Amino acid sequence: MAFITISHWTSTDMSDETIAAVRDKFLPMIMSVGATGVQMVRTGELSSCVVTHYSDAAAAEAASAKIAEIRASAASDFPMTIVSAHAGEVIGSA
Repeated sequence: MAFITISHWTSTDMSDETIAAVRDKFLPMIMSVGATGVQMVRTGELSSCVVTHYSDAAAAEAASAKIAEIRASAASDFPMTIVSAHAGEVIGSA
């Protein structure tokens, strides 16, 4: 069954340039560790979330250590702070 992780972030800079730099650096990294898809979603003036799709829970678990490294890198390379992270199996989709 498909599996999703969602991380919520705040930032002091959500300029177009910062968003592009984060997107261009980190989305390919997330895909390279086994994600089947990833979206960055602006949720407020200075907040966002990253929704990452995996084929199943095992794929997400296999990627979890690398994802932790990617999140740490994002927080140190950009003015971003992770607020929370959630994960679970997809129980409905259209």
